[in-house]
Amino acid sequence: MPPRLTEDDYKATMGPHPTRVGLDEAPPFDFWPYFDSIPQDDFNGHDFSQGRVTHAWQMPDGRHQHVLVTCETPNVFLVLVLDLRASSVLGHHLLDLNRLYGLA
Repeated sequence: MPPRLTEDDYKATMGPHPTRVGLDEAPPFDFWPYFDSIPQDDFNGHDFSQGRVTHAWQMPDGRHQHVLVTCETPNVFLVLVLDLRASSVLGHHLLDLNRLYGLA
């Protein structure tokens, strides 16, 4: 089963001043098989079935990239944390900016 990252695990892969990756760039590897294996319960009732990537961020450590898949709810993303050295997905995290920052 794919690992759902806790908030602490997710934040541990971040760093100051990540760089936005252009969406016209090819992904470092095919992460969609991982995405397709994520249990529906991990989506917390959100619909990510369109598989639309709206943001990708390169972390300053050079090892991690965060790929944000959008859903129908504004400001809610499923983040795939890529381990670039291993060419694998480290895990995923449901990022709800509405909840975190009180957005409407």
